[in-house]
Amino acid sequence: MDQFQFPQTRKHQTRHKKRLTQGQVRLLETNFNFSNKLDPESKSRLALELGVPPRQVAIWYQNKRAREKNHSLEADHKALQQQLENVVAENARLEGEVERLKAELNKIHDVLKAFNSSSSCEEVGSSSLSSEQNLEKEFYAALIGVRDPFVATDGYDFFGSSV
Repeated sequence: MDQFQFPQTRKHQTRHKKRLTQGQVRLLETNFNFSNKLDPESKSRLALELGVPPRQVAIWYQNKRAREKNHSLEADHKALQQQLENVVAENARLEGEVERLKAELNKIHDVLKAFNSSSSCEEVGSSSLSSEQNLEKEFYAALIGVRDPFVATDGYDFFGSSV
């Protein structure tokens, strides 16, 4: 059985568009790099030089602008992605720093509490004086960030008696 086919009207005819040669593409690229917008005169001149319809030149320019814009958007996206990664890393570093500072602040707060509670005692004697001096050393060490106030990291004794 033969199927009936509608005769193709001019509107529905398939035109076989010729692909551009490398030389034609190079000429279009060169002109595009000079100016990415086409005025009617340039379009006609290029179409004549290339031996293609002016509409094909116009479409090539339109597609080239779209590809260029897409490429630019991809580059912008990559740059923004990198900035985001940097900001996230910096944020994580700062969060760690905040936690470290909170712990240090809590330690200082505890030392102050201990210092205040020991200084409110009315004990007199060398043991009381010794513990008060130790608390002062701990407080000072906490302020300057030394972990163990009785052992200096560089061997220097901050609290040794100078003779």
